[in-house]
Amino acid sequence: MIRGFIDFHSLDSKQTFVSTTLGRGVTLPGFQLEIDSDEVRSFAHGQRAMLVIGHPRVRDERLAQDIAREGWNVALPRLCSTPDEVLRQISGRFALLWVDIAEGKLGLASDRFNTYGFCYAREGSRLSFSDKANAVPSLNQELDRQAIFDYLYFHVIPAPGTIFKNILRVEPGARLIADRRNTNTGAWWHAHFEEPTDADFEQSASTFRQLIKAAIDRDLSGAPVGAFLSGGTDSSTVVGMLSRSGSPVTAYSIGFEAEGYDEMEFARTAAKHFGVKHTPYYITCDDLATNIPAVAASYDQPFGNSSVLPAYMCAKLAHDDGLSKMFAGDGGDELFGGNTRYAKQRLFGYYEKVPGLIKGALLEPALMQTPLGKLPLMRKAASYIEQARTPLPDRTAKYNLIYHLGLEKVFPSSFLEGIDSEAPLKLQRRVWQEVDAHALVNRMLGFDWRFTLADNDLPKVIGATRLAGIDVAFPLLDDDLLDFSLRLPPEYKLKGTQLRWFFKEALRDFLPQEVITKKKQGFGLPFGHWVLKHQGLSKLARESLDILTEKKILRKDFVDELFTTHLPSFPGYYGEMVWISMMLGQWLIAHQPSAALSPDGI
Repeated sequence: MIRGFIDFHSLDSKQTFVSTTLGRGVTLPGFQLEIDSDEVRSFAHGQRAMLVIGHPRVRDERLAQDIAREGWNVALPRLCSTPDEVLRQISGRFALLWVDIAEGKLGLASDRFNTYGFCYAREGSRLSFSDKANAVPSLNQELDRQAIFDYLYFHVIPAPGTIFKNILRVEPGARLIADRRNTNTGAWWHAHFEEPTDADFEQSASTFRQLIKAAIDRDLSGAPVGAFLSGGTDSSTVVGMLSRSGSPVTAYSIGFEAEGYDEMEFARTAAKHFGVKHTPYYITCDDLATNIPAVAASYDQPFGNSSVLPAYMCAKLAHDDGLSKMFAGDGGDELFGGNTRYAKQRLFGYYEKVPGLIKGALLEPALMQTPLGKLPLMRKAASYIEQARTPLPDRTAKYNLIYHLGLEKVFPSSFLEGIDSEAPLKLQRRVWQEVDAHALVNRMLGFDWRFTLADNDLPKVIGATRLAGIDVAFPLLDDDLLDFSLRLPPEYKLKGTQLRWFFKEALRDFLPQEVITKKKQGFGLPFGHWVLKHQGLSKLARESLDILTEKKILRKDFVDELFTTHLPSFPGYYGEMVWISMMLGQWLIAHQPSAALSPDGI
């Protein structure tokens, strides 16, 4: 953990650092820093100092040589004067903190996907910071009612927000510069999709395979490693490349004894195909009931991705086997067009090409304004037009779980007072507009880099492995591979409605045929079904939601109906609402047991 503050009013601009490293921290007039992490390296020289978190890779050859020879101190002057220029020369998973006492400036920066990052609070002349939201030493830590609403919308709290009212998170690929006058945030990295119309397939495929191998090799030391293996294309590719690395590999898979959720068969097929040791594990209701409280409490703010429990169980198995690192396949879908919603949204995009006169004078009046659209054969056409008329990202937001359930039915009126129910959509619109792409598939990919990867899937895996005491690598999100994806033709990612065409074709002779043709599932939980049949899990879920009704976050009649009517009728759908609410309740129990709603917030 890293935490500290700088008070620009009381900072002595003449003081210097007495050592070339900061050890476990430093305390000076107006500046305090605590370091409790083995992943942090510190450097100091004169009146400047910096922290390097993670394992950044310097692209600029000359700068890399200087750092290798003299340490990161050599980069301090440039980092303090032109931080964006230096940050653009760095790749990999990292976060940086730097301070210039003489100039009265402090900087924070996160990597492209915020796998390492910082939270902060500006209170007058004081800027407090930490790598965890709940550890920021701000003078006022108040839970944010809006953040709770956002959590129940997204199932996570996306950057720049946190669960705390006055604490923000540095966004992915961004940096913060603070001085006596203000706090400035901005992006140091912004993805640009080049979108050529064609490419040499064989050459591109060869480069693609080499980049994956190089990314995996960079994270290997010769020691045995583990890998998540769901049986999908991404995890199978990573396991396959690991099998050719020379390092001993064990693949870990989670199964579910529930129809429509288990894909262990594909994981076994991939493990056998590549000749790696395979450790399958069928997760049970008892596993969930035992581990949910600890997993929920391990995060610095509420986190509701339900596949975090299977990820944790995999990581725990690897740790118990004596391994210290696992490889994950996250990122392939979002770089190369693998999610089914990309094809679905392309179908809606076709409607935009229909001439306006036909749409406005014929199709829409006939299907949307007359009884014709209510006929059984015409309902799908009317629904298609209704959705197609709504632009992205609003189109997908219309079907959000809490919107669909009805805000007034879910939340007490006292909770909704002062809530901006459009805030999540406003953030989505902002991110959508910032994606530098023309092709629809690329715009969806860039959008998902933020909400699916940076805010959701990556924190899931990082948090699960951290709790299990193990490191994790994401080779399919290597910066060189990401940059390569930016140069691919859009049709290579989504050919008609065929998902991740290039990825599969480039690896057709490498992956098992069964894996290439399988439908995507992942590590989703049959949670709703299990709550109905397992007394301990049902008790844990109900007690967790009762906490939310006591704090007037959820309506009691809604929670009662959720358990008595909705969940038994549609356990797969309503189980998700129970899950995200339960994880919020468990987090509050662990971190804020006495918090209560008030007219001004929590």
